[in-house]
Amino acid sequence: MNAFVEPATMPGSGVAKGEVLLSVANVSLAFGGVKAITNISFDIRKGEIRAIIGPNGAGKTSMLNVINGFYHPQEGTITWRGKARRKMKPYEAASHGIARTFQNVALFKGMTTLDNIMTGRGLSMKKNFLWQCLHWGPALKEEIDHRHRVEEIIDFLEIQAIRKTPVGRLPYGLQKRVELARALAMEPELLLLDEPMAGMNLEEKEDMSRFILDVNQQFGTTIALIEHDMGVVMDLSDRVVVLDYGRKIADGMPEDVQKNQDVIDAYLGVPHEE
Repeated sequence: MNAFVEPATMPGSGVAKGEVLLSVANVSLAFGGVKAITNISFDIRKGEIRAIIGPNGAGKTSMLNVINGFYHPQEGTITWRGKARRKMKPYEAASHGIARTFQNVALFKGMTTLDNIMTGRGLSMKKNFLWQCLHWGPALKEEIDHRHRVEEIIDFLEIQAIRKTPVGRLPYGLQKRVELARALAMEPELLLLDEPMAGMNLEEKEDMSRFILDVNQQFGTTIALIEHDMGVVMDLSDRVVVLDYGRKIADGMPEDVQKNQDVIDAYLGVPHEE
C-alpha cells in the first residue's frame, strides 16, 4: 500500500502533495432528457480528503461514476495526473491508481474476507493465467507476496477475527470495512468512497472515520468521499464541494460551506429570499 512509499509523492505520478491530482472541467452528463450533472468543475489535490455532498438526487454518485470511467460525460473533461481522460474505462481507472467503494456493498458474499480482499490484488498479478492455475514456482511466490500485503491490510483495519468468515455472514458495518480493505489492496493513489458510513451505528461510524483518517495521513492516500452525515464531513474533510440538482452550488473549506446560504437552503428545502 501507500505505506511502503514516501507519502509526499507516488511512484510515477510526478504529483507532489498539495498539487492538483484530478480535475473535473465543465462536465455535463444526461440520460436521455434527464440531466444528472450540469457544467460542473472542481479539483482534487494530492493528499487531501475531498468531500462531495448534497441532498438526495444531487448527482453525487453520478459524479464518482464519471471520475472512475463508469459513465462518460457528453461534455467536459476529466484530467488525471495532467492528462485528459475523457473516455477512460473503469479498468483503466483502476490500473492508473483510482479505486472505489460503492453505496451498496459489492462483495462476493460466499467468499471469505481474506479471499474478497485478495481480489483487489488482481491488477498487480504479473504471472499469466497458466502459471496461476499451476499454483507453483513463480506464481506461488507471487501469491505469497500478495497475501502478505493483504494480511497487513487486515491487521490495519482490525479485522483479523473475521479473515476466514464468508462476508455474507458479517454484519453490514463489517462488510463495509471489508470493502474498504479490498479497495486498499489495489494500492490506490485516489480512493473514491461512496457513502462509506451509510447504515452504520455511531460506534461503527467512529471506527470508519478513524480508518479513513489513518489511510489519508499514514499512507498519503488522496480520498474523495460522498457522505450524508454532516458531522463526519466537517470533521474529516479538507475541502467540500456541494451539488444540488446536478449543479455545483458551493466549493470551499468546511467551515465556509457550512455557513453558505445556498447550501443551507438546499438541505432545508427552503428557497433563499433576497
